[in-house]
Amino acid sequence: MSLSAILHKNSGVIGIGLDLIEVSRIRDLLERHGERFKARTFTVDEIAYCDRCADPAMHYAARFAAKEAAAKALSTGFADGVSWQDIEIARAENGAPRLVLHGGALSLAQARGITQMLVSLTHVKEMAAAQVVLGAGPAAG
Repeated sequence: MSLSAILHKNSGVIGIGLDLIEVSRIRDLLERHGERFKARTFTVDEIAYCDRCADPAMHYAARFAAKEAAAKALSTGFADGVSWQDIEIARAENGAPRLVLHGGALSLAQARGITQMLVSLTHVKEMAAAQVVLGAGPAAG
């Protein structure tokens, strides 16, 4: 039995995703494609948050990694009606990142019985990473 099958059977985990990205890659995309890249990839609220930060590229990179990790956890990537803007990283009142799904990603999550979504972001000057765990069971409250 695969590890993912064991996790699903014993804990309600439906999917996990992990992504790591070089901040310089995102910095280059921001410099070369600017507003077009932002508008295609991030929500209005994500753009507003990142643009307020001292080093926006680092925060864009962490959110980019989180979107990739979430798409992996959904087992679709950016296909089957899931777009970049369907996956959003919001902030809870305490500042913790919170995964919010819209459109095709939300429909897919609902169809798969996903009721719990966990996201963790980390970044340093050169790298950003994110992990997403999607599960079923009683909604966290």
